[in-house]
Amino acid sequence: MTGVWIALATLALGAAIGVIRLRADGRLRDRDPGDRLGAGELGVELGERATLVQFSTAFCQPCRATRRILADVSALVPGVAHVEIDAESRLDLVRRLDVLRTPTVFVLDGRGAIVRKASGQPRKADVLNALAAVVSHDPSHKPDDM
Repeated sequence: MTGVWIALATLALGAAIGVIRLRADGRLRDRDPGDRLGAGELGVELGERATLVQFSTAFCQPCRATRRILADVSALVPGVAHVEIDAESRLDLVRRLDVLRTPTVFVLDGRGAIVRKASGQPRKADVLNALAAVVSHDPSHKPDDM
């Protein structure tokens, strides 16, 4: 009988952890803007208003969907660039930025300061909201730009 209770407790704990992870997956969280990424580190120029940086790996299925979302958003919002980085080839950045899984997405402001981070596939609406917050702090932003 004890074995049954242990099995039930294990299942309940696993379900609880799964629900918590599902709720947190892909959620864009604020970051301390002290950390920056530049064009030299990324290998491309930063977006004029913001940059979406995606860390991916070759066999990551959610990375493909994230790539589509971020490409759509960067095409939709003027002055926003999308950069995809192969996590396996840039372990220096992976360690520095504490990338624990792929996809991981960073939202940078126009100066390269990291202002948001998401581990997992973000929703398109959340990315747009994060960009709206970044762009609204941009002094060159005009209200009708977005």
